[in-house]
Amino acid sequence: MPRSVEEILQHADELAARFEDYEPDPADEFDPSAVTALRTAVMERSAAERHLLAAVAQARAAHLSWSAIGALVGTSGEAARQRYASKVA
Repeated sequence: MPRSVEEILQHADELAARFEDYEPDPADEFDPSAVTALRTAVMERSAAERHLLAAVAQARAAHLSWSAIGALVGTSGEAARQRYASKVA
């Protein structure tokens, strides 16, 4: 859909005007403490997942079955195998 140079410039002027006239709505702002808490929780979960992977690798090295590992992590043995087997090999 080819456009003329005039149309492109007009659109650019419209976008510039929208940008210049923009007034942020305080209701759209995020609470910094909530964002920080969420980010901290995500980092903690990531650390816990790494710790769990290391523990599963150790359990497999000690010849625990996927069924036993699944029971300990709160899932079936097959679900544990599907989730962790490729990551601890």
